[in-house]
Amino acid sequence: MSRPTSRTGGRQRSHPDAAASTAPPVAPADRERAATTSGGASRGRWWALAAIALSFLVVGLDSYIVVTALPTFSAKLGASESQLQWITAAYTLAWAGLLLPIGKLGDKLGRRKVLLAGLALFGAASVAASQVTTAGELIALRAVMGAGAAVIMPMGLAVIPVLFPGEHDRRRAVTITTVGAMVSLPLGPLLGGWLLTHYAWGWIFLINAPIAALALLGVYFLVPESRDPANPRLDWPGALLSAAGIIAIVYAIIQQPADGWHAQVLAGLLGGAILLGLFTLRQRSAAAPLVDLQLLRNRLFGWGTAAFAVISFAMTGALFILTPYLQSVQGNNAEGTGLRLLPMIGALIVAAAASDTLAARIGVRIVIPAGMALSVGGLAVLAQLTGASGYGTVAVGLVIFGAGLGLGLPLAADAVLATLAPHQAGMGNALSRTTQSVGVALGTAILGSVLNSTYRGTLTGHLTPLTPAKRAVAAASVAGAHSIAAQMPTQAGHLLAQAANTAYAHGIRHAVAVAIALLILCAVLCLIFLPATSTESEVSERPET
Repeated sequence: MSRPTSRTGGRQRSHPDAAASTAPPVAPADRERAATTSGGASRGRWWALAAIALSFLVVGLDSYIVVTALPTFSAKLGASESQLQWITAAYTLAWAGLLLPIGKLGDKLGRRKVLLAGLALFGAASVAASQVTTAGELIALRAVMGAGAAVIMPMGLAVIPVLFPGEHDRRRAVTITTVGAMVSLPLGPLLGGWLLTHYAWGWIFLINAPIAALALLGVYFLVPESRDPANPRLDWPGALLSAAGIIAIVYAIIQQPADGWHAQVLAGLLGGAILLGLFTLRQRSAAAPLVDLQLLRNRLFGWGTAAFAVISFAMTGALFILTPYLQSVQGNNAEGTGLRLLPMIGALIVAAAASDTLAARIGVRIVIPAGMALSVGGLAVLAQLTGASGYGTVAVGLVIFGAGLGLGLPLAADAVLATLAPHQAGMGNALSRTTQSVGVALGTAILGSVLNSTYRGTLTGHLTPLTPAKRAVAAASVAGAHSIAAQMPTQAGHLLAQAANTAYAHGIRHAVAVAIALLILCAVLCLIFLPATSTESEVSERPET
């Protein structure tokens, strides 16, 4: 049976691995499955894609529901501030540290098989988390759920080229999965707030089980198996070095806003950098490396990954600093906050639907930077917020920002897939997702740190009448300032709340300026270095494997 082909630039070209002269051949069984699923008459592949999108949705929903439920964990489980931080940090650290080993494991054992294991692990851990009675138990299970998510995201993307070998259909599939993940932004707070209001708190985890089970059944029956037919050995020393290095760096990034640049944070950054340096040296000499570092020399992969990470940095950081504004400054609850994010999601869906057509006409080198430029425009509108601004300014900024995300994110993710030979799909996606996870952590840490520093500096002069204890609470967060204001006489409390709102809006202005600068820099570099088409990148620069 002939190998699957895809259409790019109006002409037929062989599958990307054809340019890699020493790449292992695709196994006959896998080649036959790929060719079968690529037939236009087969509708099963779109149902398979629905199962993958559903698995992305459940991971995203869980992340945003948990943030909504943090006050509930404090009340029901007696979680301290430190334990609340670890409920989210344990998940993030497991996710970031396991991505690279999981990617290679999927290539070796079979991506469908590993994806099924990840869905089962995530669903089972969610059920167990709904029954815990202590914060420590929940922290441990959040780490297990993070491990499951580290399987689901890269493996879900890795099977897309098997289902959709043609460039046009592949881009559509990536867009659908991206939208599936992004829809969780407003749905998470909406669903979380509703469940916490009407049911026992354990339902915020229990709700994951039927969604994960449905996705698991879809993957089991509809997704074909694919793997690296060379069956490479797993580089265990490399896996340990990469996991330890990434976990150390991400932990330091998470701790920096709370601890400042203290010895523990600096040690984590330095230690992680040393471990990743050793990991890089090992990958250059290992017979079966965990990661093919030559991929980074491919301009489409390298700059597509960079754009994916920078856009994720801006998106996560902006939403991190905007959520308290919607809740504390404008007085919305979690459900109201979710509703007010819907315009951004609507704009993202519309722009994502148009991104494939635009990329086909003018190329990703234009569309991805244009998306980042549009996001800059949205952030510039949000930078105009004051302590007394209404929702109208927020809505306009979110619509423009969301449109930019819709243009940039799917195409950046597809740029990674377009460069990967079939036997590299798991490893390559894991490398890209690892970079994104660091970008996400940096987005919340850096923008949050800039905002907090500006907020405290602006508010300090208004805290003089307060006791030292109340002063510390008000300076820690805008929510804390509002809680102190509620305990004061009406006029004094109103003045403090007004000052806190103004200080927070001032902090938003400074924080989004950082995101704007990074987006502009990345957009200019992508405009210069991204290849015009995936064909150009593959023919001229495809690394041998």
